[in-house]
Amino acid sequence: MATPHSTPMAQLGVLLAGRGGVASLRVRAALAEAGLSLRSAFTLTHLADGPVNQQALIDLLGVDPSALVSVLNELEGLGLVSRRRDPTDRRRHIVLITEDGARTLQTVESVLDTADNDLFAALSPTERDQLERLLTKVADAETCAEKY
Repeated sequence: MATPHSTPMAQLGVLLAGRGGVASLRVRAALAEAGLSLRSAFTLTHLADGPVNQQALIDLLGVDPSALVSVLNELEGLGLVSRRRDPTDRRRHIVLITEDGARTLQTVESVLDTADNDLFAALSPTERDQLERLLTKVADAETCAEKY
């Protein structure tokens, strides 16, 4: 029986879903300030360490090829990425982040840090680290379960 002080719907999944909705709105709004969608920000992040062939990018992001082409067209139109033919296999494209893209990615990281600070202001740095580890563990377990 519920006590007057118990929280209705206190299951972890419900709590995460509710907070996840708030987090999603704030993150998307923060990215919009930088002129990007979540998918385009993820794409830039994967290009930060150097050129990636388009097929590898599809695999990294887990998206449909046509969805990636749409994102790359958008990012290329903004001058944030460039595509070139792979010299070893002319059928493939190599995707590179541009200098403007690298600067935009720094802006993205800054606005996302601000969003995180707002979302998790009630947590100490140690608690935030613990939450990150736990959520990563849950996400990794989910990814493993999807493979089987």
